[in-house]
Amino acid sequence: MPDLQFTDLLRELSEAFGPSGHEEEIREIVLREMRPYADEIRVDKWGNAVGVRRGGKHTAMVAAHMDEIGLLVDRVEENGFLRFRGIGGWNEVTLVGQRAVLRTQDGKYVKGVIGGRPPHVTPQGKEREAPELKELFIDAGFRSAADAEKAGVTVGAVGVLDRKFEQLAGDTVTGKAFDNRVGVAVMLWAMRKLKRSEATVYFVATVQEEVGLRGAQVSADAINPDFAIALDTTIAADVPGVPDRDRVTSLGKGPAIKVADGGRGGLFIAHPKVNEHLRSVASREGIPFQLEVLIGGSTDAQAIAFRRSGIPSTTISIPTRYVHSPVEVLSVSDALNAAHLLRASLESADEAFFEGISEKVIKRFFALRSTVP
Repeated sequence: MPDLQFTDLLRELSEAFGPSGHEEEIREIVLREMRPYADEIRVDKWGNAVGVRRGGKHTAMVAAHMDEIGLLVDRVEENGFLRFRGIGGWNEVTLVGQRAVLRTQDGKYVKGVIGGRPPHVTPQGKEREAPELKELFIDAGFRSAADAEKAGVTVGAVGVLDRKFEQLAGDTVTGKAFDNRVGVAVMLWAMRKLKRSEATVYFVATVQEEVGLRGAQVSADAINPDFAIALDTTIAADVPGVPDRDRVTSLGKGPAIKVADGGRGGLFIAHPKVNEHLRSVASREGIPFQLEVLIGGSTDAQAIAFRRSGIPSTTISIPTRYVHSPVEVLSVSDALNAAHLLRASLESADEAFFEGISEKVIKRFFALRSTVP
């Protein structure tokens, strides 16, 4: 059976409203959960929430992005329908026929549905074609642009899909925004369970990952840690019709240790020494794990790794089916094992580990001052 406290935390995080750039609601939950376990808490200028656990002279950063992909109203039609753009990467097929919730400029919530041209009046031969995002709209029941404005819905209103968290068979759950509310839950759980560390650990709930890994860059520059671990979902394509090689990970086989991934910024290779540490800890602790190569997509680790003079970084991933949809699916045991791996890795990062990832001076040249007058 899944841990009910962890599952309740994941439920609350999943159902919270928080598209990229508008993470206020989710951040309040994060701050509430950090307070009993952090020595220091702060929120930076862009909204990253940072909880600090004091330790030794070294520093570690744990990053989990709290934003979700969303919707941005960019036009209100005269008849009250709302045109929108995506915040982050949507597959249009997942949007058609979904319920949505919008937040107005004054903080109120408005329900709606995502519609498109009915197939009955679509030109013959195009009935089964996937629509483009520009062809979709939100129907909130307004009869005019004036009705929308009266309700507080104007250009700039943001939204997310409206979907509740549900328990499936065993320890399997489904909901929206597991990417990356499960990473946030794992981070908070590990912070709660952490007993000691040779390093001062900065637990960071980052903003705007889905639109370019923005928050992690700001935080990494400010903290400049000795090493970093990002937490995020990864693809679990262990479903009918997908060849074994393309599955990336599977549910129920443990968290994944990132080997490499690739997004728009090119291929990212996780730091081998940090990965070696994670694998060693997992083997010693009896934590099941998978090794992940994901060609497509990226995480906060990529943004952190090459800030300042370089920060050895990797990602612990939680296998998730149907990522970037309103019905993402994961195994709670995989998430709990990810928290166990993170906690144990932080607690066992000793002086030898930090020496192994530190900068080495191979040769130093000393200029001799001339004694000739």
